[in-house]
Amino acid sequence: MSALFSSLTLRDVTLRNRIGVSPMCQYSAVDGLANDWHFVHLGGFASGGAALVFTEATGVLPEGRISPACLGIWSDEQVPMLRHITQFIEARGAVAGIQLAHAGRKASTKRPWDGGGAVAIADGGWPVKGPSAIPFADNYPQPETMSLDDIGHVITAFADGARRAVAAGFKVAELHAAHGYLLHQFLSPLANTRTDAYGGSFAHRIRLLCEVAQAVRAVWPDGWPLVVRISATDWAEGGWNVDESVQLCARLATLGVDLIDVSSGGLAAHQQITIGPGYQVPFASRIRREASVRTAAVGLITEAPQAEAIVARGDADMVLLARELLRNPHWPLEAAHALGEPGPWPDQYVRARKR
Repeated sequence: MSALFSSLTLRDVTLRNRIGVSPMCQYSAVDGLANDWHFVHLGGFASGGAALVFTEATGVLPEGRISPACLGIWSDEQVPMLRHITQFIEARGAVAGIQLAHAGRKASTKRPWDGGGAVAIADGGWPVKGPSAIPFADNYPQPETMSLDDIGHVITAFADGARRAVAAGFKVAELHAAHGYLLHQFLSPLANTRTDAYGGSFAHRIRLLCEVAQAVRAVWPDGWPLVVRISATDWAEGGWNVDESVQLCARLATLGVDLIDVSSGGLAAHQQITIGPGYQVPFASRIRREASVRTAAVGLITEAPQAEAIVARGDADMVLLARELLRNPHWPLEAAHALGEPGPWPDQYVRARKR
């Protein structure tokens, strides 16, 4: 039997296979509200055979969005359309997951196809805050240093967002602590130069993420899994590194985190990444072994035998795909055929299944 197409149980939630959809920003919302684009985009992955379908980074506060066009979960008004989406995903046999996020110093930026960089206040942007007054890059907003009250407000917002996510029908919650966004900013000495209880030592730099995990776990149903996405390394001298990631993930496991989604980079504009097929898989493998926590592998995973080997070797418990699924939302069905498995074909599409 294929390891990739075996089920995976996290708490009381069982995934039909080991293939998930990575969170991918769509920059297509208005006032944080999901719409038909999100319904078709996310629903298509469920029909295509994926087991776990994550939303894009979903802002727990309006000022926590990456761009003015990003999804939000800070208002009850945002729940009904999200619930419509999760109901369809579940009806197709997949599990709906939400990525709860705050962009911190990387907020208030333009959509990629609009050129990126800061959105001016006059054009709908907003003042941004981060752990320290260090901008991500010259064309990004200048952040204000967060106060302790600001930090407490963010922790509460993550918990409130999780409550709304329950109402919206999500069964998996992921905290976005990767790619240079707020929770990652607190982890890295390159973005966090604070001298209080949230900066300096390793224990202080991981404090915010740990407190957010505890706050979300307290309101998230006991039978549903909590995931954290991390950047295992900043790929920059003096930044967050893999050794620290192992220590962090061992700590998160004690706080009720069930799986670590292991990515990398995004914190430093001067990062130097060595890219190749499956280049981040060794990070997921090491964290899985040394921190004794389940992991998901991501990054240039494109072929069925490659994904099968990752799971079969025990490098990770599942794989999350992004761009490959944008190219082919039915990749899981094709992978099943390649591996000699029947695959979770929708009844409406069975006539197209290869024999």
